[in-house]
Order: sequence, then C-alpha cells, then structure tokens
Amino acid sequence: MTDHQAVRRCRELLWVRGRSVAWVAPLLLLAGITAVDLNTTERFRIVSWIVLVPGIAAAICGVWTTAVFAVLSVLDYVAVDNAWPQQYQAGLPDFVLVAFAGLLAILACVVRRNGERRMLHMRDIAETTVRTVLRPLPQGWAGLEHAAVYLAADSQARVGGDFYDIQPGLYGTRVLVGDVQGKGLGAVETAAALLGTFREAGYHERDLATVADRLETRMIRHRSHTVELGRDDGDRFATAVLLGFPPGDPDVVEVVNFGHEPPLAVGPTGVRPLPPGDGLPLGMADLATATGPPPTLTVTLAPDETLLITTDGVTEARNRNGAFYSLPDATARAPAPDPTRLVAYIRDGVLHHSHGHLSDDTTIFAVRRTPPS
Repeated sequence: MTDHQAVRRCRELLWVRGRSVAWVAPLLLLAGITAVDLNTTERFRIVSWIVLVPGIAAAICGVWTTAVFAVLSVLDYVAVDNAWPQQYQAGLPDFVLVAFAGLLAILACVVRRNGERRMLHMRDIAETTVRTVLRPLPQGWAGLEHAAVYLAADSQARVGGDFYDIQPGLYGTRVLVGDVQGKGLGAVETAAALLGTFREAGYHERDLATVADRLETRMIRHRSHTVELGRDDGDRFATAVLLGFPPGDPDVVEVVNFGHEPPLAVGPTGVRPLPPGDGLPLGMADLATATGPPPTLTVTLAPDETLLITTDGVTEARNRNGAFYSLPDATARAPAPDPTRLVAYIRDGVLHHSHGHLSDDTTIFAVRRTPPS
C-alpha cells in the first residue's frame, strides 16, 4: 500500500456519516487515565500518562483539535493531582512534562498535516500524468470495443513506460500500444511524446505508413532533445504495434509492428498470432537496410475475433521456479474473446503466476470492432 493510500484509508476509518470521530480516541484515553488515577491507591499514580493524550491526537486529529487536547491534558493534570493529599501529588516536574508534551504534539501535528498536503498534491500530479499518458477511453469509441489493464512494477508509481491509445480520424480509427525501453520519468516523457504525435498524425494522415513514419521521426527528435539537455537517452527506443481500422472494410485491420510481440487474434475457433512484420523498434530506423517505415501488413479478421496486445511484463512474468508465463496457452484457455473478460482473465493469470511480483510494467490491451447489432 502506498503512502497516500494509507492516508486515505486512515481518513475513511475516522469519518462516520461525513463527520470526523478522530477526537473520540484521545478523549477516551484522557477519561480512562483520569478514572484509573482517581480510583487507585497512592502507590499507582498514572496521571503523568496524560502525556499520551496530545500525542494520540497529533497522530489522527487536526491541529486545533490537538491544541484543545493539549490544554485539556494540562488542566486535567492539575485537577487530578490536586485531588490527592500533598504528600502524594506528582508535583511540578510532571506538570512541566505534560505541558511540554502538549507543545511538542502541536508541532508534530503541524508537520504531519503539511506532509499530508504535500502527499495529496503529489497524488494529484501523478493522476494528472496518468490521464495525460493513459487517458480514459470511452467504451465503444469510434466503433471499437476495447479493454485495458496497466500494472506498474513499482508499487510507488502510477505510470511507467507502457502506453496505449485509440484515435479516431478522418481515414479510420488507429490504435497504438507500446513499451518504452527503460524506466523512470524519462520513459514516461518519451511515451507522452509518442502519444502526442500519434493523436495528431492518427487523425490527419491518410496512410498508416505515414503515421508510422511520423512516430519514428518524433522518437528521433525527442531523443536528440533529451541528449542536448545532458540526459543519457541516446540509446532509448520503444517497441510498438500500430493498428488501422479502415472505415470501408470491416473485416480488415492494417498492422505496423515496431519490434513488438505480434498481436494475438483470439476467436471462438482458437488463437493465432498475426505476422510479426519484421520492423525495428522506434528509434532504430538508422539500423535498417531499407529506408522508410516498417511494412504495413493487411490482415483479415473474423467478425468475432479480438486482437490481444501485451507488453513484455506479461511474457516475462516468472513463477517461483523461474518459468515464464505462457501467453498463447493461457489465451487459448480464455473463456471468451470479449475484450473485457479476456483482459481480466490474462491479468488474473499473470498475477497468479508471478504471485503478484512483476518484474516490469505490464499492459494488457484487447480491441475488436463493435459487433453489428
């Protein structure tokens, strides 16, 4: 559980019907210490334990509530201690201890609240980044049924180098799924740059090959820019699958593969991989013998076939014996080619196989044309 999730969970437990009940715990503790001290003998004086009350309040209450309990603790200490004969009173030293503990509790609460505000602010920034890179996709958008799951290998991260998007345009609907080499903010920045180019080129360009060429150019430009800034991104690349769904042919999908695992066509009759296409990853076009983008393959799909695309977090998931997760075998056992059920089945299988320990960011994406009603 991340820090901000722990904060949110704690807040949920301390609120009932929209009202905070965090003050109940320190109040019960104050009442309990007072009752025990007044109803025991002089050999068991525990009034000085009141120093715990503002400390508990500082951990779960607001600043003003903590200040109130700090004052109440001092007043209660004075009242309870003076109720005893003078020879049994704890006296000035414990009074100073209780008063000083109250001041420290108020300062600690201020620090805690400021830390929570910073944490929640960073959470908002992370959620904005997620919506930018992995923007929400409407169901049935542009005539496609789709489902996606993203699992970050880093439990503290919300997004990594995996990316996917659907872009309807003037010449059909385009889909992009990919994985940036490396981790960290540099990979996120590269994914955002590629998605920005895809969203524009996928909408305006007539040919899928031109969209692919624009992606390669953007990768080179982005990498050159980061190198000029002094970052070690000169060898960064990205694998990806670019799909095109022409509007006039419902049985055809165009595929450009940038060194990614070929998509799997999943249907009631079985599972078949699409041709790999032999393309190099984005950012490596200068290593190719032929100029231009990878070839655009045209594949015929059955009306009830779903395309399944995953990143290497799926195929590289290992169990405790070191065995890799077999995606083709698992897909063949999937209950139905429906995108939502297919993605959920693969997700559960990967997590069960790896016992929840993912070595890399994992994306599972399934898409098909909306069946005619």
